[in-house]
Amino acid sequence: MNPAAPRIELGAGAFHFPGLLDRPAQEALLAGLREAVRVAPLFAPRMPRTGKPFSVRMTNCGALGWVSDAAGGYRYQPTHPDTGAPWPPIPPIALDAWRALSGVDVEPDACLVNFYGAEAKMGLHQDRDEETFAAPVVSLSLGDACRFRIGTDARGGPTRSCRLESGDAFVFGGPARLAFHGVDRIHPGTSTLLREGGRINLTMRRVRAF
Repeated sequence: MNPAAPRIELGAGAFHFPGLLDRPAQEALLAGLREAVRVAPLFAPRMPRTGKPFSVRMTNCGALGWVSDAAGGYRYQPTHPDTGAPWPPIPPIALDAWRALSGVDVEPDACLVNFYGAEAKMGLHQDRDEETFAAPVVSLSLGDACRFRIGTDARGGPTRSCRLESGDAFVFGGPARLAFHGVDRIHPGTSTLLREGGRINLTMRRVRAF
């Protein structure tokens, strides 16, 4: 990691760390994720009730993984929805980032891994399916850049945007832990890290109370 990475505040509790992971660290993290995907293949989550598929594919690492489908809705569970196998461990480089940025003495028990193709996006939403909001969400970006937007804990409140590049981190906790946030668009061709393009986003969080 780059100890000299700047910290840019986008609001109380919301911080952007450009260039936290240098190219070798990004490549090492990507290699770890490829191993994880062999154990826990990418799957297409679906919206509760309607069953409409998300535009992103995802998997998880850690003790718990976030899943969504028409029957059970949003939830965390210890096994992959298709294979029934436990999720693989969180890659060490991701854990190093958590320890450096989270400000808490407890490890994350979930790491959601989202893969965005060129046309994928994520609408404004809150991360509120956890038992505790005492720890922040620590996010790492790999691959093509994206336009990330974060607001307040009120739907329809004012928002701010920033461009997240490969190797950037973003942390939101405290007053921003329940802020609405999303990905407006991907900027194809802005990184050479992923051979076929696209963006990978890891979001680590603490699900269980501590």
